[in-house]
Amino acid sequence: MDLDGTLLRSDQTISPRTIAALARIGSADARFVFVTGRSPRHTAAVLGPLRYQDTVICSNGALIYDMRRASVIDQHLIPARLLAEAAGRLRQAIPGLGIAVEFADKLIRDDLFKAAAWEADESMPRLPDAQLFARDAAKLLGRHPGLPADELLALAAPAIGEIVNVYHSGGARLVEATAAGVSKGSALADLARRLGIAAADVVAFGDMVNDLPMLAWAGTSFGMANAHPDVLAMVDQVILGNDEDGVAAVLEHLFPDPC
Repeated sequence: MDLDGTLLRSDQTISPRTIAALARIGSADARFVFVTGRSPRHTAAVLGPLRYQDTVICSNGALIYDMRRASVIDQHLIPARLLAEAAGRLRQAIPGLGIAVEFADKLIRDDLFKAAAWEADESMPRLPDAQLFARDAAKLLGRHPGLPADELLALAAPAIGEIVNVYHSGGARLVEATAAGVSKGSALADLARRLGIAAADVVAFGDMVNDLPMLAWAGTSFGMANAHPDVLAMVDQVILGNDEDGVAAVLEHLFPDPC
């Protein structure tokens, strides 16, 4: 299940009802995994109330994070050479676009990339290109001063879509990319394979464009009422929104209280 816009309420909290619904999964000899666009450093804090100690798929599939060990246990990075090439193509295709590069532990940016309101207190060094693209990275990000995410994706996809996986996660005027072939869907499929779980036995919850590969792979897909139109058009079932505990309502049905 996705976090922002799906499991988390708009105030970034997890409701008591949802916490209780998640507890039913383990009691039923099933398991759940969080699949998020967040980096590990932004994931651990929000999952604190759950005391979750298992695997989290972070950065849209680029990083696999072990909560118990507080460490990245697998990664699928954009090679530095392609990182620089993709950034150059984006700058040419979308004038005025600011560029940032994300790693497991930090985010660095060029002079044009503006931090979002929730990022304002985070240290985000401004670096020249020689340092910005010096090593492999989890994600490439582009933020524009005026264009919304859907328009940015429409411009970015033909420019870089053959060398990286480009998408958006609903961020303010933000377009993102992971390595070619890397997505929430690919990472979830790999984890399920290692656990011996077939796609037909997986249910997935999401709300945004970056969730589409995961929702398409899972045997049953649920889209939040607050989801992007592309999600609403392809999921098996539309459920209550994130502020109405839509995920919890489905889990309560799938895993009835044995008492």
